[in-house]
Amino acid sequence: MFELLPAPPRLKPGTLRIIPLGGLGEIGRNMAVFEIDGKILIVDCGVLFPEEHQPGVDLILPDFNYLNDRLDDIVGVVLTHGHEDHIGGVPYLLKLRENIPLYGSELTLAFVDAKLKEHRLHSSQYVVREGDRKVIGNFDLEFIAVNHSIPDALAVVIRTSAGTVLHTGDFKMDQLPLDNRLTDLRAFARLGEEGLDLFMSDSTNADVPGFTPLEKDIGPVIDDVISRTPGKVIVASFSSHVHRVQQVINAAAAHNRKVALVGRSMLRNMNIAEDLGYLSAPDDIFIEFKNATSVPENEIVYMCTGSQGEPMAVLSKMAHGEHEITVGEGDTVILASSLIPGNENAVYRIIDQLTRLGANVVHKGNAKVHVSGHAAAGELLYCYNILKPKNAMPVHGEFRHLIANGKLAEQTGIPAERVQIVEDGWVVDLVNGKAEVVGAVECGLLYVDGKTVGKITEDDLKDRRILSQEGFISIFAVMDKDSGRIVVGPEIRAKAYAEDDHVFDDVKPLIVKALAEAAAEGVRDTYAMQQVIRRTIGTWVNRSHRRRPVIIPVVIEG
Repeated sequence: MFELLPAPPRLKPGTLRIIPLGGLGEIGRNMAVFEIDGKILIVDCGVLFPEEHQPGVDLILPDFNYLNDRLDDIVGVVLTHGHEDHIGGVPYLLKLRENIPLYGSELTLAFVDAKLKEHRLHSSQYVVREGDRKVIGNFDLEFIAVNHSIPDALAVVIRTSAGTVLHTGDFKMDQLPLDNRLTDLRAFARLGEEGLDLFMSDSTNADVPGFTPLEKDIGPVIDDVISRTPGKVIVASFSSHVHRVQQVINAAAAHNRKVALVGRSMLRNMNIAEDLGYLSAPDDIFIEFKNATSVPENEIVYMCTGSQGEPMAVLSKMAHGEHEITVGEGDTVILASSLIPGNENAVYRIIDQLTRLGANVVHKGNAKVHVSGHAAAGELLYCYNILKPKNAMPVHGEFRHLIANGKLAEQTGIPAERVQIVEDGWVVDLVNGKAEVVGAVECGLLYVDGKTVGKITEDDLKDRRILSQEGFISIFAVMDKDSGRIVVGPEIRAKAYAEDDHVFDDVKPLIVKALAEAAAEGVRDTYAMQQVIRRTIGTWVNRSHRRRPVIIPVVIEG
């Protein structure tokens, strides 16, 4: 299904071109580019968090390379909501052009602004609300309220001369939301009556039958768990999950416990949410972390990050005894989030380690402590039937989610050829009421590695994986430049390979013999001698130990 595509043709006047640069085939780094008549609009710019096979990587960004020569054509970035997988990449995009206008809800832009300050960036920001209409360049935008696991989420209608597109961002249809803010199905119905050319909908739960459970059902479960805990309670969640933090605050207050926010992002985001009125807390409920240890353990709840098993997050440090907060008998840890695909092993290791320490670990697998923020199949079917779009292009999800969403579209009567299941970098053109794939642009992964962005290659990651799994061997020798004879060495040192210094005794004679044979054949080049060493020890290590370490031979003339 996913074949290699040619470069797209030149964009014709009056045609709307759509290029996803992230978020398709993965849960994260969501970003979609819309272009018509020389002007570009971007919807979302998020990050993806690295998996175990990407050691040393801090974040993964959408691939900005397509935009590098088009930065001045960007008329704005619309941000659908304040989760990291939709806003985390904004500072890195603005480093390419700082004055790109940003459009989003009040809470979303407040979260973004805090990030920009950390990066010492400034931007033009425009708050939009549901019901607003705004013309930006060649795009007539309308914003629609949608319900999600964070307040103030918006879908965006993009009207152009080529047709009308609805991009949902992340959404669900909770009929009893905690903030009383429903997904505006009346606006969806109006849009359906008007005529919708392309529906780009959240696919994350498209393979889940029925409807997403109600958010309000979580509160009583959290309350019950806290009421039965004799020691401290630690709740791990996303740092932007305002609704979940609100439920924890309510339960803590009901049982006379203080709440300490732990982790820089958690503290920052909840302070913003409280200041803007999205989080309601009694005056005396919060206690600074530095003072929390003075509170009896049965009177404290710690709200922290790390629900996805991130190695540098607070919860992981607690599990491994590397944090001031210790975990033991009588304590309860609540993981109040879903598992993001790819994080399963890391999360279960954290659960196992916390259990080993004696804690009671409560998670979605054994209690109803989280519900998804994404529409399930039943909700998506409602949307397709209300909107009756001419074309569908599922977004936000791994391939199984995209395909499941596409099948739902077909079930509601959209012809299969009008359902576009695409990958990052594929180019879809909308013209005369029809959306079709016309090619692809180069689109890879852009890595943030410390202060470096984008310069890590897959070969670099491969070397890091080998270093972490197979070890490192260095061999040093001094060669007489006239005779080619080795006069010093070979000396062998290894890291993360073997502790026994004598493990390489068997291979040293083989190296000496191979170098002597090379010298007898007239080899005097140090690089050639290094390659002889690499081949000799590499073959021996593979045969004797079934390992493939990184091998660094050094030969100098003496």
